Amino acid sequence: MPKNYDIAELKRLDVKHHLPAQQDWKLIEDMGGSRIITHAEGCHITDGEGNRILDGMAGLWCVNVGYGREELVEVAAEQMRELPFYNTFFKTVTPPTVLLAQKIASLTGGKLQHVFFNASGSEANDTVFRMVRHYWKLKGEPKRTVFISRWNAYHGSTVAGVSLGGMKFMHEQGNLPIPGVEHVRQPYWFGEGFGEDPVQFGKDCAAAIEKRILEVGPENVAAFIGEPVQGAGGVILPPPGYWQEVEAICRKYGILLVADEVICGFGRTGEWFGHQTYGFTPDIVPMAKGLSSGYLPISANAVSSEIVDVLKTGGDFVHGFTYSGHPVAAAVALRNIEIIEREGLVARTRDDTGPYLAKALATLKDHPLVGEVRSVGLIGAVEIVAEPGTNTRWGGAEGTAGPIVRDLCIANGLMVRGIRDTIVMCPPLIITHAEIDTLVGIIAKSLDEALPLLQAL
Repeated sequence: MPKNYDIAELKRLDVKHHLPAQQDWKLIEDMGGSRIITHAEGCHITDGEGNRILDGMAGLWCVNVGYGREELVEVAAEQMRELPFYNTFFKTVTPPTVLLAQKIASLTGGKLQHVFFNASGSEANDTVFRMVRHYWKLKGEPKRTVFISRWNAYHGSTVAGVSLGGMKFMHEQGNLPIPGVEHVRQPYWFGEGFGEDPVQFGKDCAAAIEKRILEVGPENVAAFIGEPVQGAGGVILPPPGYWQEVEAICRKYGILLVADEVICGFGRTGEWFGHQTYGFTPDIVPMAKGLSSGYLPISANAVSSEIVDVLKTGGDFVHGFTYSGHPVAAAVALRNIEIIEREGLVARTRDDTGPYLAKALATLKDHPLVGEVRSVGLIGAVEIVAEPGTNTRWGGAEGTAGPIVRDLCIANGLMVRGIRDTIVMCPPLIITHAEIDTLVGIIAKSLDEALPLLQAL
């Protein structure tokens, strides 16, 4: 049973002592403290006031197997009793860590046969940054230091992660990006290619990568990094053929291709990984979130054998973290993958619930506030516009309507995220048809309620 917390006191202590991630702390203070989430089960979370909310965000893009999985609790306890912690610094490793590396290699397949562990997606992308540059130095091409990424990409919150990402409002805090990161246009058809042929738009976005490679000099470019689907950027689905064009460009110039699967991995797009959904082969795959369904912090990098063979010529790879390959996190991740396999959640997402979500979202297309709905697997988005059939935004700029609709959704019992004027969703992979109907129904109700509010602005 959930504990009987003093919610008012927790809110007071939250304001007095706790600094929440990626928040306006003054706003939290003015609110009288954060919403206190006390417990969860299946696809629902419950707050301290007793509000039961359908979690359309799977926590933070991560609780793929849903809440309340007792066997994940049990396997964590078993591993804690046997060995709660040991590191991988001292020419040592623990059994769950080795077995998890083997399992990940079997899922990524092909040339991605080696795995480096971290504790977060941000750390995984920091690892990419150092590993790739070190690789090129050992290859005898030390000038290859430049990474190419996309505007509006999200690759984490560390200095390297924010720099690799393309969110300008994040760059403004900390004098970022650091040198050696170039950004090009994103394949956001609704926002930046509206009215154009999607396939040609995708080709043009890929061509921007080649153009930047030539501007920087191919001999200076180390890698291109991108999310198969830009999650935190607004669930931006790549146009058909985009990733094939990108891969061909990387191979043409001998540049490494990094697929950031922190959100897309472990069934989210209807395959184990997003690069499998979109049919391209990366050289490095950072992953996190769904690896343990968020039950414990863990991330990993799947790395090609060719890269590892080169790195083995350089002695110590002096990079890693205290909690790299943490045995309890690894044990939980292993069991989490077992649950996904046992319950067929990847195929279910691809063949059943993903198509059902797409069909349900399509019922919103005729709403006067909706410009586009899109989804792949169990990740989707609803674009809010001022005029149907256009991509015109309320107030003439992005970010007016999204927060209003988001707040109404939450008040109506659905946790979603508002990214500019896009309502995004990423529910647990265990979601049922009835819960998808509820999810879309609450979005429809909230859009109805938002319309007069927006018209009154």
